[in-house]
Formats: sequence, C-alpha cells, structure tokens
Amino acid sequence: MDYRLDEIDRVIIHALMDDARGTSAPMIADEVSVSPGTIRNRIRQLEDYGIISGYHANVDFERTGHRFTNLFVCTAPVPERERLSTLVREISGVVNVRELLSGRGNLHVLAVGKDMNDVTRIGRELSNLGFDIEDENLVRRESFEPYSPFGPNERPGFGALADVVSLAGGSEIVELVVADNAPIVGRTLGEIGDDELLDDDVLVVSIERDDDVLTPRGATTIEPDDVVTLLSRGGVDEATIQLFSSPDSSDTA
Repeated sequence: MDYRLDEIDRVIIHALMDDARGTSAPMIADEVSVSPGTIRNRIRQLEDYGIISGYHANVDFERTGHRFTNLFVCTAPVPERERLSTLVREISGVVNVRELLSGRGNLHVLAVGKDMNDVTRIGRELSNLGFDIEDENLVRRESFEPYSPFGPNERPGFGALADVVSLAGGSEIVELVVADNAPIVGRTLGEIGDDELLDDDVLVVSIERDDDVLTPRGATTIEPDDVVTLLSRGGVDEATIQLFSSPDSSDTA
C-alpha cells in the first residue's frame, strides 16, 4: 500500500533533507502548527514506509587525510544488477552505490581510497565481480540540497488545509490542521453536530493528535494542533475550512 504525502509530510521531508541533525520535532511543528508528537509520529510513518531510509553525514574525505573519492561508472548485466550491487557494498572503501535503468553505465559506485593504489584496488575488485568499468574520475566536490518543491518558497503560507483527495462523484477527503484560536477549538463533536457547524454531508473520519489517531465520538473534543480528516459527499467549502482556521487568517490553501 502506497503512502500518500500531505503538506505536513512534505514540510518534514524538506526540513530533514536540509539539516536532519539540527532539526527537531518542535521546530517543524511550529512551522506547520501541529504538536511535536504528531511530527514524531509522521517521521516514524515515513520511515516505516521506506520513504525516509536513513540520515547520512556528507563527509569531505579529502579533509580526513587527503583521501581520494572516485566515481566508477560501471555496467552490470541487467538480470544480475541487484545482486551485484549488494556485493559491491561489501568492498572496502565503497560508500555509495546507485543503480540506473540505462543499459550501459547502469551502476555508479562512489568509493574512497587512502591513496591511488587503494583506488586501483577498488577498481580491480569491481572488475573481478564481473563489472565493465566504462569510466572513472576523481570527485572534486559534492553538494546536496533539499527538494525545493517541498520547501517554504513553494508554500507562501501554511493554512488549515493540509491535503485534499478528490473522489468519484464529487466527494472529497480533506485534512485540516486546527489553529490555536480556531472557532471549533474546545467543542465536542456532539456540540458541533447540535449547533450544525458542519454540513450534514460532512463526516469526521479521524483525528490525529500527537502519537495517536483517535476514533471520533460525540464526546471527543477538538483541540489546537489536531489534524482532522473530513469526508464530504459534496466537497468541503470555504466556511468549513474557516472553522478550523485562525479567525484572522486569510490564507487557507
């Protein structure tokens, strides 16, 4: 089953790509107006689904004693590519293996040698595994950047609306983040129903709060930073979104 990213997930991924070591759950929580517990829970989900698979340091090996970083562009038989890439990672000095879909040059191996003799040794071990080395070159510099479409420049403001899924027949599943002073804060679902704050065709599906996903009941109270999922047969209108937003907020997208 695929995991559908929402706006909260995208913010988390961008922040961790930018500086995983210096980023905390409370820092991300402040940006998207949810609790730190919700952020920690989302990170665990992203890890469980394999979307985030590790947190790696970017090391300048030349500064560790004039070691040489070399990129080997190799070709592996397509049926053997996955198996051989596993064996490559066992070669001493290999720090990164990238599999490509192309026929020639379909495996890129980044390796670090203590001197050029060590780099030659790594190349020899690659050849012994059955790879054709198409090209190789010393790496001068490597840099990494977070994925900009998930970043703040692509999101001029984070409103209540975190995700929308359009279904057949005009129905929508909408995910909303409850602002601190939203009109709906402090009300139970029973009170919301009695006061007809939500249209009859709007159903509260779930409430994500810290580490828990709550089953909505009449006595369930809406709290700030809750992530509320709604199902509407006719689509969620602006008035519904405003119930979950700060009264002085004009940006709901």
